[in-house]
Amino acid sequence: MQGDTISAIATAQGEGGIGIIRLSGERAIAIADKMFKPASGRTLNAYESHRAVYGRIVDENGQTIDEAMALIMKAPHSYTREDVVELQCHGGVMPLRKTLALTYQHGARPAEGGEFTKRAFLNGRLDLSQAQAVMDIITAKTDRSLKMAAGHLTGAFSAQIKAFRQEILGQIAHLEAAIDFPEDEVDDVVTESVAGKVVEVRNNIAKLIKTAGTGRILRDGLMTAIVGKPNVGKSSLLNALLQEERAIVTDIPGTTRDSIEEYANVGGVPLRIIDTAGIRATEDVVEKIGVEKARQMVSDAALVLALFDGSRPLDSEDEEIISLLAGQDAIVLLNKSDLQPVVTAESLSAQVHVPVIEISTKENHGLDKLTQAICDKVYGGEVVSDEGSFVRDERQVSLLRQADEHLAAALTTIEAGMGLDFISIDLRSAWEKLGEITGDTVGEDIIDEIFSKFCIGK
Repeated sequence: MQGDTISAIATAQGEGGIGIIRLSGERAIAIADKMFKPASGRTLNAYESHRAVYGRIVDENGQTIDEAMALIMKAPHSYTREDVVELQCHGGVMPLRKTLALTYQHGARPAEGGEFTKRAFLNGRLDLSQAQAVMDIITAKTDRSLKMAAGHLTGAFSAQIKAFRQEILGQIAHLEAAIDFPEDEVDDVVTESVAGKVVEVRNNIAKLIKTAGTGRILRDGLMTAIVGKPNVGKSSLLNALLQEERAIVTDIPGTTRDSIEEYANVGGVPLRIIDTAGIRATEDVVEKIGVEKARQMVSDAALVLALFDGSRPLDSEDEEIISLLAGQDAIVLLNKSDLQPVVTAESLSAQVHVPVIEISTKENHGLDKLTQAICDKVYGGEVVSDEGSFVRDERQVSLLRQADEHLAAALTTIEAGMGLDFISIDLRSAWEKLGEITGDTVGEDIIDEIFSKFCIGK
């Protein structure tokens, strides 16, 4: 319940220098006062807001559990806009568990997943898009994904949605004024003006929807499979992209028998890279399973990095890999450019029907071109100046499309010469759908579903 005081560990589990217990609610300071004894001898409530206080955490018998700091943040100047106390203990498992148990003993209840941020939303500190960005900041894997999340958190994305809603609301007001005072307006003039504004909003919504693919990639990573026959340099490419020796590299074919999955930051794009087993005919039972998984990975991947050995003639194994690329979004790489070439980029490109990039994983040659090709795939060759303008997930895409459908219906209604009140209904439906993105018109069940995906303590 919103009136309860909640408590949770706000830092990662395990050993560390500092571990934080966070309390939020009407009784947060009173509960902390029962278990935290300031060295000054004063009560926590006697301190002004945003003060860090040194003292001890004690159990019900007055025994010291830990030395700690208490950070006091009084409503409404806190993350949740409620009274908040953060008890900063030593970051061990036992002191945190004991301290957390004491908060429950003195009247707090365990916080649900994302409940602190949910309270920040319900109390008006964050809108729904900003609240969702909190988890995106926590899970950001590259500088650009962090910029996107920060842009949402600071309200850059919400500002665009609110501007759309404000424009639509202005047109609704215009229509309703014309309905209430028909002698002051001419319907054709009103509808022509409204139609122009609706078209403008639809164009801006379309631009936002186009960013959805990039937004999902920046948030979740681009599933990328590295494929090729054995000993072509797949594991070397993985290591080069990760900039560490993650995969075993030898001259023995079939070293990689199972898929290796890692995240890599390539030009600011988070790649979820899967290094697959070399695709070839084999009698080895374990390797055969790996080869079948590799074929499946090619089918499932959003992007395929297909590797070929430029120092050896193409063979039947290469031909099979070429056939697997049909219908896939792929970047084709001709490796071992440091050796005497047998296969040229031009001849391979003629077979795969896409440009071929020559690289050498041994000499790190051509990897800058690969990075640029990946960025071009993600950003469509456009220069990105505002990561905060990206749509972050399918829910936002769906709501934008639904709003656009209602706006399209409004234009159809105008073209059909129907009454102004019918146009107003369509526009209000679009306004409400956009409000679900920021949380202004969203239902409680949707709110609960969104925050249930947050970690406890956030």
